[in-house]
Amino acid sequence: MENSYRIDIEVLSHARSLPLPGYQTPHSSGVDLLAAVENDVEILPGKRALVPTGLRVALPPEFEFQVRPRSGLALRHGLTVLNSPGTIDADYRGEIQIILANLGDEVFTVTRGMRIAQMVLCRVNRFAWNPTNELSDTVRGSGGFGHTGHTDDVK
Repeated sequence: MENSYRIDIEVLSHARSLPLPGYQTPHSSGVDLLAAVENDVEILPGKRALVPTGLRVALPPEFEFQVRPRSGLALRHGLTVLNSPGTIDADYRGEIQIILANLGDEVFTVTRGMRIAQMVLCRVNRFAWNPTNELSDTVRGSGGFGHTGHTDDVK
């Protein structure tokens, strides 16, 4: 599959032996990010860790990368990206690092080269506020937090 966009990427010294993030199937929407750890990192149940990827990128202004959990790690181990989706802004030039949280019952060990998260390229739409004294009415109105599943005759 030919790339639609070419993104500049710098591989830092602690990740030079690792492959670049890649798509795992022809129709994957995200690339897998690898742990560029020197030593294993143990994440205790209920704890979190900042895991380096050894990568820096330069995105065009109209894009962001979103970092998301890998579903297999979430299902089997309770591992998630804590601020999911994590946002990598177009003007960020630091190392991409992943905040992993262990919501499982056992210690999770991150090893060098492990696929720890996925990253999706997304277009960013900018907007401007339009201050007003009144918003248009809708059927829903201000109902939220489960409102659409609520009926008056169910208590």
